[in-house]
Amino acid sequence: MAEYKDTLNLPNTSFPMKASLATREPEMLAQWQANGIYEQIRKTHAGDKRFILHDGPPYANGHLHCGHALNKILKDIIVKSKSFSGYDAPFVPGWDCHGLPIELNVEKKEGKAGTKLSAREFRAKCREYAASQIDIQLEEFQRLGVFGDWQNPYVTMDYQYEANIVRALGLIIKNGHLQQGFKPVYWCIDCGSALAEAEVEYEDKTSPSIDVAFTAVKPEEFLQHFKIQGSKPVVLPIWTTTPWTLPANEAVCLHAEVDYSLIETDQRYFVIATDLIEATMTRYGITNYSDKGKVKGQAFELLKLQHPLYQREVPVILGAHVTTDSGTGCVHTAPAHGPDDYVVGKLYQLPLINPVKANGCYADDVELFAGLSVLKANDAILQVLKDHSVLLAEESIRHSYPHCWRHKSPMIFLATPQWFISMDQNHLRQEIMGQIDKVNWVPDWGKARIHSMVDTRPDWCISRQRAWGTPMPLFVHSSTRELHPNTLEILEKVATVIEKSGIDAWFEMDAKELIGEDAEHYDKITDTMDVWLDSGVTHYCVLKQNNSLQFPADVYFEGSDQHRGWFNSSLTTSVAMYGVAPYKTVLTHGYTVDAEGRKLSKSKGNYVALDKLINQHGADILRLWVASTDYRNEVSISEEIIKRNADAYRRIRNTARFL
Repeated sequence: MAEYKDTLNLPNTSFPMKASLATREPEMLAQWQANGIYEQIRKTHAGDKRFILHDGPPYANGHLHCGHALNKILKDIIVKSKSFSGYDAPFVPGWDCHGLPIELNVEKKEGKAGTKLSAREFRAKCREYAASQIDIQLEEFQRLGVFGDWQNPYVTMDYQYEANIVRALGLIIKNGHLQQGFKPVYWCIDCGSALAEAEVEYEDKTSPSIDVAFTAVKPEEFLQHFKIQGSKPVVLPIWTTTPWTLPANEAVCLHAEVDYSLIETDQRYFVIATDLIEATMTRYGITNYSDKGKVKGQAFELLKLQHPLYQREVPVILGAHVTTDSGTGCVHTAPAHGPDDYVVGKLYQLPLINPVKANGCYADDVELFAGLSVLKANDAILQVLKDHSVLLAEESIRHSYPHCWRHKSPMIFLATPQWFISMDQNHLRQEIMGQIDKVNWVPDWGKARIHSMVDTRPDWCISRQRAWGTPMPLFVHSSTRELHPNTLEILEKVATVIEKSGIDAWFEMDAKELIGEDAEHYDKITDTMDVWLDSGVTHYCVLKQNNSLQFPADVYFEGSDQHRGWFNSSLTTSVAMYGVAPYKTVLTHGYTVDAEGRKLSKSKGNYVALDKLINQHGADILRLWVASTDYRNEVSISEEIIKRNADAYRRIRNTARFL
């Protein structure tokens, strides 16, 4: 007897019901590569109008995760769409290869540079490790079905690229934007190096919150402004969450136009911002007090106070950064440990003395605290303050604090000699602001965000004290610390050598080879460059060097965190080098999060492994997931979400099979 299905009049097709994506996709990819499909598409559109989506380089470290997949698939959708629309749309992928994460991985196996391995051998191991990571990630990106020039990616550790980074530095110097300075920078004690703003993450941290009395040397000089005579001491109290910076205090800062009241208590007078009297007195547990009048902060400029730790005097100064949002309106000022402190300290020519060494410990000549780690010194400092009867209040608070993006450890501000791209000495900030207005930002809130970041960002510290990075091939005079007058010619000579031999050439070259007899009077700089400068000059090293591309790019497209990262560094360097933005449009997408909107984390148990999803469902299901999301917001992913997309794919396939 015939089976029932044999009696039905069904369409006959060789299109299988099951996609078997996990097994069939690798076969299709191999066929596409063998037939050079990407290259054929390029040939088809040769001579057509170009569309350039410039790839921001992922870091060459570790396997890909779902965030990588979201980013590259979105880019692939745009590039393929433009190709189908008649554009010549090349896609050149790239990798970021220098920097700390690679150094740390090599250090785990080989030790620090200069211990088991020479610096040259250490750099060779870093290069080898980065190359191995690129091989892994390249294969994983191709597995996602992303078309591109995978045979010729740009790699920031290629000799040619490294040489062009040096040339880019030369253009920045030529245009007057490089500045050497001894100023406070973000410093990671674990890294032993300065970090850029983009390498800083803010995490919650518990810190001591203390109020400290700075007592007037001559109280009558303060009291006369309130038309009062008295015998009690006059105190300007400061509030701080970083007691370890008190040894470096050089002043107390007030706001010139803020009202300050004289508050009389049983034992002393306080000078406090009028708006903060109640909160301050409550914090001190003082209920019996009287307000004796108020004057503007400018009245106290340059009057002297007694340092709470040492037998020396510090002045009252004025600064626009002082607010009445919290504290007392009187701000502890340590020019070596804060950007605002540094700026106002420079105006008043305060001493810029850094009592802290690169390892995070007080120098041997620091009275009372020599050799102590600043991260462990708070208790010792609090005890001295108590002994001196100047600790007015003490508690612990939980607050947002800068941490190293790699070590996740608290950072400090530390004054060290560094190289900076100055935002203001040659009007760079103003020029960047003008270029922001000429770029199309999608979503449109991106414009306000990057505008705010550029408006408030400090000078960009581009020097690092690391082994694995592009060198800063500079010579400075031993006495004046001025750059060699032939710096631009020297940079080109070094770049030419790096093209042939890599960055080791600079570290091993004798100064006389480059500057002759001047070598006796000049010091060779051994710093390396910030990796954000490496990736920030792709517009010069890639867009302007690769004949298949063009400058400016039509689109930069990355996650929303890149407003403070790659979008920012690229914009800053491009304007510093040639006065224009490197992109016409900037698109941003959200982060990948779980179904409840939480950050993906292995420790939380909500991490979704990319390779597992591909092996189970196939890359096309992931591509459908990406295509069906609103990339402008956070993008949710979970096993259940992927299963729903697999079901949708199955329905699409069965419909296509029937048709």
